[in-house]
Amino acid sequence: MTGVEQVVLPLSVLDPLLSRYAQWLSLTGEATADTSDEDPEQVVLMPMVLRIERREPPARTALLEAAAAAALAVCLDERCAPGGEWHEAMHGWISGRIRKVTRRARGAHWEAVQSLPGITVEVDGAEVRALLPMRVADMPKELSRLQISGSELEPDEPGEVAHGVPVLWLNPDVPMSAGKSAAQVGHATMILAAQLHGEGMDRALERWAADGYPCAVRQATPETWADLHPGDDPETAWRKSRVAMVRDAGFTEVDPGTVTVLAQWRLTWVELPPGQRSADLLDREDRF
Repeated sequence: MTGVEQVVLPLSVLDPLLSRYAQWLSLTGEATADTSDEDPEQVVLMPMVLRIERREPPARTALLEAAAAAALAVCLDERCAPGGEWHEAMHGWISGRIRKVTRRARGAHWEAVQSLPGITVEVDGAEVRALLPMRVADMPKELSRLQISGSELEPDEPGEVAHGVPVLWLNPDVPMSAGKSAAQVGHATMILAAQLHGEGMDRALERWAADGYPCAVRQATPETWADLHPGDDPETAWRKSRVAMVRDAGFTEVDPGTVTVLAQWRLTWVELPPGQRSADLLDREDRF
């Protein structure tokens, strides 16, 4: 417990995302893709580099879980706190569209991006580096030379989800490349963390951070997706089921307004109010 108490997160960096979440979900699909208020020369995004070696590519699920953890880890790095060296770049990005772009790298090109400001996360041998957000126009050659396409990986069969680990459910009706999926699960962990912060669950976030932001990425069945989907009442879905959703602007691969991921926070026993610490509730968490 001592180690958990020493984790200090710059959670205020998530405040702009928290305040925009409900508004974003209320937009029409067409409106989510409206960029008329943007200057193309000033577009800022978070680059995410997926390590995909030619001879030994990573497992798809492990790579997506690494991407999900890396995106949040860089946002909540201590250097993003007010006054920190990363604060201005991170705060400016989160205050606008949280765009991400994924690129693939191997060998020397992968080693080269390790020198750029960011965080690398490894899950079961799969590695992803999430970088500090930057203007597209300012992207260094170590990134600009990397390819965006070609990040597809064969589906795999991950094991059971560990108890208490958040689950990021991919839309069963919306095929996405590994690169697109990596960006979407990166959105999901950020939204999940913002929602938890908004609920005053900062201690839960600190415990999650101390463990390295583990999560499980799974392809939802149609039944699970229908059961968890917030519909037109995301506030109730979050309050009752701790489910948040990622809604994409549709710039690539999917239609504007598509819900790509449902992020499910699975409560641990110690996070429940005493009156709700029933075996029935914990069993309900694990039924998916």
